[in-house]
Amino acid sequence: MNSERNDEHIETLLSDILEIYGYDFTGYSRASLKRRIVRLYELDGFVSFAEYRYKIRTEPGYFNRFLEQITINVTEMFRDPEFHKTLRTEILPRLGTYPFIRIWIAGCSTGEEAYSIAIFLKELNLLHKSLIYATDINSAVLENAAQAMIPLSKIKLYTENYIAAGGSANFSDYYTANYSLGKLNDELKSKIIFSTHNLVTDHSFNEFQLILCRNVVIYFDRPLQDKVFELFDGSLQQFGYLALGTKETLDFSRVSKNYERLKGVKIWRKIH
Repeated sequence: MNSERNDEHIETLLSDILEIYGYDFTGYSRASLKRRIVRLYELDGFVSFAEYRYKIRTEPGYFNRFLEQITINVTEMFRDPEFHKTLRTEILPRLGTYPFIRIWIAGCSTGEEAYSIAIFLKELNLLHKSLIYATDINSAVLENAAQAMIPLSKIKLYTENYIAAGGSANFSDYYTANYSLGKLNDELKSKIIFSTHNLVTDHSFNEFQLILCRNVVIYFDRPLQDKVFELFDGSLQQFGYLALGTKETLDFSRVSKNYERLKGVKIWRKIH
């Protein structure tokens, strides 16, 4: 396909998706998004972009496949160990003063962050009175997350991250090796609810003491970021915490006046 013509097709397709499914990709990095869209077009053997567009517009099942292929699902356990260390030593112990702890991980992908936090809650003796809501727009990655399996090829990395983040036990205590996979303990999974949630169109569904949405809003434009931050603000209990990714900030949003930032990390505390 002609590159310029291709760009026009992609912009039209993104408008369709926003109109029909309510998901806004217009703030995503164009180069990365274009590569993924064209790759799927070629992979599934479409003879024209019109046919591709029609299938996405009219078949929700195929739109789900489209989402699976173009959403970015990069995650690992205890990713950014310094961040997780702050959670373990400062944030989670403070949440321990509540009778019940509710945590929302928005854009949870395949669930590694949810299981990481469940491990630290267990080590702090808080897991029994906690519930982690892990949500994503992509139902396929949620199915993977719910299986509580991790590839043994990543165990070395995850163990190093865990130690660097301040883990107090042996990481091997939390999984059972089974051929090329490690099965995470059922106790961890029992405190996590995985469900689909669209940050653009869906509403608040609970009140939380901690919300994590790391490396998700970086792909949104400013108006959409503001909308999502207002959703989080409405979902967060006073004196609760909001954690973002290393390249994300609450500073210029409409709700920033309600928050103070913790020193050295991308975590904000709701003060109003």
